[in-house]
Amino acid sequence: MERNRTQRSRRIRGTLLALTAAGSLLLTACSAGGSESHTSNADQHGLPAPAPGRDDRGDSQGFETAPSDDHLSTFALDVDTASYTYARRTLADGRTPDPSTVRPEEFVNSFRQDYRRPDGNGFSVTVDGARTARPDWSLVRVGLATRAAEPAGKRPPAALTFVVDVSGSMDEPGRLDLARQSLDTMTDRLRDDDSVAVVTFSEHAETVLPMTRLGGHRGAVHDAIDGLRAQSSTNLGAGVETGYATAVAGLRKGATNRVVLVSDALANEGETSPDAILRRIDSARREHGITLFGVGVGSNYGDALMERLADKGDGHTAYVSDTDQARKVFCEQLPQNIELTARDAKAQVAFDPHTVAEFRLVGYDDRKVADDDFRDDRVDGGEVGPGHTVTALYAVRTSPGADGHLATATVRWLDPTTRAPHEETGALETGALKDSVWEASPRFQVTAVAAYFADALRAGGTDHGPALPGAPGLTRLAARAATLADVTEDQDVQDLADAIREAHDTDTGD
Repeated sequence: MERNRTQRSRRIRGTLLALTAAGSLLLTACSAGGSESHTSNADQHGLPAPAPGRDDRGDSQGFETAPSDDHLSTFALDVDTASYTYARRTLADGRTPDPSTVRPEEFVNSFRQDYRRPDGNGFSVTVDGARTARPDWSLVRVGLATRAAEPAGKRPPAALTFVVDVSGSMDEPGRLDLARQSLDTMTDRLRDDDSVAVVTFSEHAETVLPMTRLGGHRGAVHDAIDGLRAQSSTNLGAGVETGYATAVAGLRKGATNRVVLVSDALANEGETSPDAILRRIDSARREHGITLFGVGVGSNYGDALMERLADKGDGHTAYVSDTDQARKVFCEQLPQNIELTARDAKAQVAFDPHTVAEFRLVGYDDRKVADDDFRDDRVDGGEVGPGHTVTALYAVRTSPGADGHLATATVRWLDPTTRAPHEETGALETGALKDSVWEASPRFQVTAVAAYFADALRAGGTDHGPALPGAPGLTRLAARAATLADVTEDQDVQDLADAIREAHDTDTGD
């Protein structure tokens, strides 16, 4: 067993992200988008060796976390999903994702949640939890939700600058062709009082279309998009800089001004550092409130660069490789990101030292904020729009026999127009913990499955060991996901079950 574990870990660490190109895709029109569940143990025959430190009983013998130095955990909100979607693409092509590209919060935030939504702007706060198979360890879920998205006719107008990579690497099926089709579809769904500009970049950047109102001019926008052709090298820095300059030139007061970057993020010319690129356009980002939405494409994808750009650009990332993903991003996620309900949003969770011995936030490695900066509104947080949910999962060890208050979660954000600060809180008592993760609500279970899956993929790296206690093996995890897909009637959960099976098959060579 130990030999198998070592061999599998070496295979995972040595896997390259060399994926086959996707076939030509056609983006179709957008379509309109519980009881508790407990699954029995799956057949253990052929069960792969668990990640290092785990056994097949669901215990996490190797789980490690340093005792908490204090009782606070603070992080900037994040609604990115690119890491999960890219992992699915990699697994579907028979490869194991590089552990460095696995961000657990993006796995968790890829699924619908059951949180109550607030009536107005701001957030609702839900805190719940369940005990794991390992004694004294629980999973605690902090859920934040914004109000439902308004119909398109009720939101503020949008001024979108499409910055499109037309470098040679984009001239593969599933890259520039998908970008053209997606942007054409998005243009058809925007309102007449929305505006669009188009910037392209390869070796140099060019404003193909200045900011143009769609009313009476959709044909010009479609012509600009349909004329996109792949050229030479990738000067991403020039593209972003020209894109922001175009957005500033076409800035509309009272509108949501956003740069939409569509690229494989394989920068090989000019400035390639995200920090340096964003420094050059910092005044546009800060003074004019122009935010960035990064859409990744391509089998070989610069995940780290795109993710860093979005973080520094007060925005979000998503990844698309097929029709369904493109529909979700351009027909659901991008419209949600046109309007903002919160700027510089941060969360702080205070664990009660009388009941909690130690805790660990799962993921959000690049989004952590110093505890003292929680109420310093000069410190960057996350930008969140209507219809979003944000989930943070904690592994929490309670003191033996602990009873009473467990944690209080507070979210703080700035009004996107007035920049006035607001806060909302939620709390959890030890008595409210469910007896088992697998007896919690279906959506809590989906959260746990997604986090356990990310943890299993990440454990193959040298920098991250197992993070979550009570982890089942991949066979049982896939079975639980499949059962939850039936219970929730959610295709996204079925896709999760399929991805877990593919991870198992890739790891075992089946």
